[in-house]
Amino acid sequence: MDTLFSNVTVVTMDEELRVLFSAFVGVTDGKISYLSRKAPEAKPQQIINGEGMVLMPGLINCHTHLAMSPMRGYADDVELSTWLNDYIFPREDRLDGRCVKAATLLSLAECLRFGTTSVSDMYYFCDEIAEAVAESGIKANISRAVTFFGEEFDFEKDSRCQEMVALKEKWHGFDNGRIKIEASIHGEYTSDYRVWDALSEYAINEGIGMHVHLSETKAEHEACKERYGLTPAQVLDCHHVFDAPAIAAHCVWLEPEDMRLLAKRKVSAVHNPCSNLKLASGCAKVEDMIKAGMNVALGTDSSASNNTLDMFEEIRAATLMAKGASLNPKALPAQAALMMATVCGARAQHREAECGMIKLGMDADLILLDFTQPHLMPCHNVMSHLAYAVNGHDVVMTMVRGKILYAAGKYLTIDLDAVVKEL
Repeated sequence: MDTLFSNVTVVTMDEELRVLFSAFVGVTDGKISYLSRKAPEAKPQQIINGEGMVLMPGLINCHTHLAMSPMRGYADDVELSTWLNDYIFPREDRLDGRCVKAATLLSLAECLRFGTTSVSDMYYFCDEIAEAVAESGIKANISRAVTFFGEEFDFEKDSRCQEMVALKEKWHGFDNGRIKIEASIHGEYTSDYRVWDALSEYAINEGIGMHVHLSETKAEHEACKERYGLTPAQVLDCHHVFDAPAIAAHCVWLEPEDMRLLAKRKVSAVHNPCSNLKLASGCAKVEDMIKAGMNVALGTDSSASNNTLDMFEEIRAATLMAKGASLNPKALPAQAALMMATVCGARAQHREAECGMIKLGMDADLILLDFTQPHLMPCHNVMSHLAYAVNGHDVVMTMVRGKILYAAGKYLTIDLDAVVKEL
């Protein structure tokens, strides 16, 4: 046994949502090898005293744009189209691979600091993003977003599509699947049927996932209906976009028919409550999606639209948004919001067999939180505190596959000073 967490409160997030007090969790060769209220007989190489601490599965951020950290705080208090067209797109045109790698490493440090162990990222300069992920030790599903506004389109000649193909050939399955590459249609409103047909065919043939923005704003949703007489979900489905294993970010303006369609196609929605609230995009109907049979995960979106990558803020915002919008205090309870950030996130990333729970044989993607802080005492209900009282700064250790990547203010795989200097 390599590492033993002793006398720790364990939030397993397993099928029974068990919480084990004064428990022991052992890690061997990157896997969870021991889970009991009794100490193991075998002597571990290192013991981490978990007294006053809570151990839980690492959080999974299923929609973000890591490299946008240089634009954090650059454009606030405007709606999405103004934010994108007047502020973000012009600045993104000035990025290069060197900046993207440094910005990604900064964001990955933030993710690890706040207890995120896996991310789904959509952007460009993805080779540099993959390099940063590889160095950091975190898990990631990476996709090269494709947009298209031109007259001629040829998948074999389009630079963006060929970047995606090269990315998949180089990085898909890296480090025994720690990095996965996905196809990405940026959105219905930033491309057309030629892109949808080509990318869906590629994803299906290559057996990889698909990542797309979907019905983020009312204007986007209604404009699509005016163009095609169909919703964005329905249009993209007509072009087989959801025949590949897909995640759809935002889903704020889905209609009941969309939810049933996406559930049938086994598409995972990714709820981004803080970004959607900040950009005044609306409140996604998470409970309706779940009732329709959809898997719903959580994401932060970028730190330029959020403005933080703290997934605990998303957990809190998701449950508060559901309660406020429905006027029902029982809407999306604490356990459900925590599941969205762990179990449902693993399912959305197609990693449900490897992470999302503390369970024997699963990867040791674990985070440790200090529950001796004033704002976490007394603790009548651990799940309640994790959803309503905890923030990312309460994380004192982040581990991926049994390797500690962050602990007590130190980043073990990222030279933060060098990253900041480079950025």
